[in-house]
Amino acid sequence: MYDLCELGFDNYFQELVKDTPYTIGRVAKSSNGIYLTYSVNGKFYCEVSGRFFHRTEDAHDFPCVGDWVLFDYTTADSKGMIHQVLKRKSVLSRHAAGKKQQEQLMAANIDIVFLVSALNNDFNLRRMERFLTQIYESGASPVFILTKKDLCEDVDEKISAVEEIAMGVPILSVDALHNEGMDQLFPFLKKGQTISLLGSSGVGKSTLINRLLGEEVQKTQSIREDDAKGRHTTTQRELFILPSGGIIIDTPGMRELQLWSSEDAASQTFQDIEELEKQCKFRDCRHSSEPGCAVKKAIETGELSEERYKSFLKLQREAKFLDLKKKYGSQRASRIQADEILKGKW
Repeated sequence: MYDLCELGFDNYFQELVKDTPYTIGRVAKSSNGIYLTYSVNGKFYCEVSGRFFHRTEDAHDFPCVGDWVLFDYTTADSKGMIHQVLKRKSVLSRHAAGKKQQEQLMAANIDIVFLVSALNNDFNLRRMERFLTQIYESGASPVFILTKKDLCEDVDEKISAVEEIAMGVPILSVDALHNEGMDQLFPFLKKGQTISLLGSSGVGKSTLINRLLGEEVQKTQSIREDDAKGRHTTTQRELFILPSGGIIIDTPGMRELQLWSSEDAASQTFQDIEELEKQCKFRDCRHSSEPGCAVKKAIETGELSEERYKSFLKLQREAKFLDLKKKYGSQRASRIQADEILKGKW
């Protein structure tokens, strides 16, 4: 038996199901078309109904971990049939592997994303910017969790570097293995609030979850000592209920993240550059040889690093091309891109 409020059911979802003959549940795990679903009547292994399956054309509309669904069930075998996925208030997704224009859902209805990064040789600000862009697109709020502080000799310096790319975002450094600094996370773990973990392989997400749950529910592996790269330990998304009453969703680690976002999300990640662009003498400044360019001046004075500006341009181009593909399809988007490159507009 599960309390819907503890699972994160709030007024937003209550308005969507004022009158329904079905049972309300939240998807805790998904595997091969089977959705482990928690409800006030217990947990059930559900499939989508035939009507749902045949009327749904986009993979985006199928249930994912964190979704609220309406289903019916049979008590005898704890099996159920999902008839509807409630409108999501946030969704974390990325571009699916491969060349096809396809979105891969990672988790839904998240309030806060813990962006986890290790303070070791794998510390990478450019990768953090990519993850941050995806979080802003999801509709959730980001919090940086910097792990493995016991392996770092310049923690304060690295925290300052993250502060420069994530203005106003909370940044916490912890050593989950030795339970140091974990109390900083507790204010975010409120009853009914959903947290998702996002980060590369081997940054310590599984160790974090085990500490927060107070038991070993996720396998952990040490990083490779020669290059500080991590190994994949979490292989699927799963929802856990914390002793505090909060909910946490783990996601498999990623080495690279292909964006599934818009130019607006990229701009939100680089608010400092957006502000500098407003100070340029010319509104259509290309930040190359134009006089009165605030961006170029900031790079020359060291106020803005050239690496961050290059990252901004790369992510902006990537998001722009993605927007074009969504609107026109891959072939026409490629033609538009090529034409703008020739005109010096890309």
